[in-house]
Amino acid sequence: MKKQYIFFYLFWAVLIFPNLVLAFTEPMCVWGKITLIVLPLSVYGLFLTWSAKPGKVLWSLFPILFLGAFQLVLTYLFGKGVIAVDMWLNLVTTNAGEVQELLSQLGPAIALVSGIYIPVLVAGVLSIQSKSSLPYSFRLRYRKISLGLLLAGVLLLFVSYVASPSYRMQDDLFPVNVCYNGHLASERCKVTNGYKEAVKDFRYEAVATHQDSIPEIIVMVIGETSRAMNWELYGYYRNTNPGLKQEASLLVYKDELSQSNTTHKSVPILLSPAGAENYEMLYKSKGILAAYREAGYYTCFYSNQQRNHSFIDFLGEQADECCFIREEVSPKTEDGELLNYLKRVLGKGHLRLFVVLHTYGSHFNYHDRYSEKEAYFLPDRITDAEKKYRSVLVNAYDNSIRETDRFLTSIICLLKQTEACAAMLYTSDHGEDIFDDERNLFLHASPYPTYYQLHVPLLIWTSTAYDSLHSQEREQLALHCDTPISSHCIFHTLLGMGGIQTRYRNDSLSLASNLFYLRERYYLDDHNEACRLKDCLEKQDLEWFKIKGLSYE
Repeated sequence: MKKQYIFFYLFWAVLIFPNLVLAFTEPMCVWGKITLIVLPLSVYGLFLTWSAKPGKVLWSLFPILFLGAFQLVLTYLFGKGVIAVDMWLNLVTTNAGEVQELLSQLGPAIALVSGIYIPVLVAGVLSIQSKSSLPYSFRLRYRKISLGLLLAGVLLLFVSYVASPSYRMQDDLFPVNVCYNGHLASERCKVTNGYKEAVKDFRYEAVATHQDSIPEIIVMVIGETSRAMNWELYGYYRNTNPGLKQEASLLVYKDELSQSNTTHKSVPILLSPAGAENYEMLYKSKGILAAYREAGYYTCFYSNQQRNHSFIDFLGEQADECCFIREEVSPKTEDGELLNYLKRVLGKGHLRLFVVLHTYGSHFNYHDRYSEKEAYFLPDRITDAEKKYRSVLVNAYDNSIRETDRFLTSIICLLKQTEACAAMLYTSDHGEDIFDDERNLFLHASPYPTYYQLHVPLLIWTSTAYDSLHSQEREQLALHCDTPISSHCIFHTLLGMGGIQTRYRNDSLSLASNLFYLRERYYLDDHNEACRLKDCLEKQDLEWFKIKGLSYE
């Protein structure tokens, strides 16, 4: 019988453990923190008194245990924040290869969670199999205690709402908030699944205004997890851009911020009219490939990532030619393979050509993004992603930036060889945390953005022929190199660079137009609401903005 007492207390403690952690990590009023503990504790207590063998209750609450384990892993990675809508969506839009790479490097977090939950689940089985049971008097006593806690918890919930206008149970009470976010993720999946039907009749009514007799080629390159601070072009002390720094006509935009730190939202913002302030446009419009295609360009979308049934797939499929090259080559293909696809389409002699190259860039695991012979900064191999290995992680990350430099330099070389009116635009979807400060944050897609995740490189190269034929666009592009911009400008800038006229083009957002003007900067939060950037950042991030001379207004 004593074992069942121990099991009862053990299960109660493990169930409430994630709440105790979140009470320390989450920014909320003190009443909200107390509610976060007392109210769920009372509910778990009532459940555990339901059966004379608490192991039965524990296993019936397995979904709650799973959420608790998932939450602890995310807290280990990001320092704070509950399982967000975007994190639920990442589960269905992240391919198996990415998951395997990530899990292989998160030994400490997995060991921690396994060390807590696996023994408890085993204890649950032992409780069920045990011949002893909890006496009814014990269960009745704790049922009354739990009911008293429940009453106190409900009162605390009311006080939390009164004390803090920003408090909401669906945002601040675990596991209610996680379940709510899961529901929102499910709703977004439904919208995603209906996208093709929703936009089947959409038209840009786009027209090409560049009527030059020589071929015109526009190449858009989408980077992955590339943060500006590790680029030599952005003042980094290391030699990470040996090729690009030799390009005299390259325009480097010092102050571009991504409006999202998750790939499944940041890339569609680059490829469509949608931005943080009008993200709903994504669900009812096609992307830039469709606009260029309507204007008479031959369009191509080549991706070195895998299909994941997201808007990236759908927007890419709107091109004349769409290929996820890992399906044809290898699941671990390097970005350099995209050059072969670019060479092939350049050789076909299209008069008007628009190509999007979606790279794997600097996605973790970093040392898998380049060949061993190209490892410039050493050592670059680790067994676990931990703070103590930061220097090795940065070496590997910087090597991946050098690989991107080689890739972009090769594209420019190919475009020069065509002698066409050509341009290339490169930017990244978002950046990355690499244990950069005392917060010890790693990776991206955290519920709270950081400077490291948002400041991304933006480069534009134009050929001599482009500069001559479209001098006004080139002049405007050069004028805005120091202008604070956000990623939702890319769509309109590309339309302007290609001279694509459509009622959906907004020249006030185009770097190629003299109508461009500064706007307040926003971030697209987990619930797809536009938040003022300065309200999303912590003091460490604001300090970096000051150091780098960037604007967060």
